[in-house]
Amino acid sequence: MRKSFDGLCGLVSSAMKRQATSGEVFVFLNHSRTHMKLLHWEKGGFVLYYKRLESGTFVAPHVKNGELSWSDLVLMVEGIQVVKSMRKKRFSLL
Repeated sequence: MRKSFDGLCGLVSSAMKRQATSGEVFVFLNHSRTHMKLLHWEKGGFVLYYKRLESGTFVAPHVKNGELSWSDLVLMVEGIQVVKSMRKKRFSLL
């Protein structure tokens, strides 16, 4: 994933059929899921966030209509597997 602002904006418009300046956050993972880029338009320009894992891989949650919820995005960026965190038993009823 060697694309910067222009390349990622091109992917947003051509492959995703979206407008990069819409204010949405666009998530890009490399094939091995060890690098993540987040592209976001803020007032006045683009912001590109980049995260690389030293070990392990990003686990993307099930995506509906190409959209993630904010909570799923936060969990994915933090390296928490959404499916596993939902299945954890937090307490038990006696």
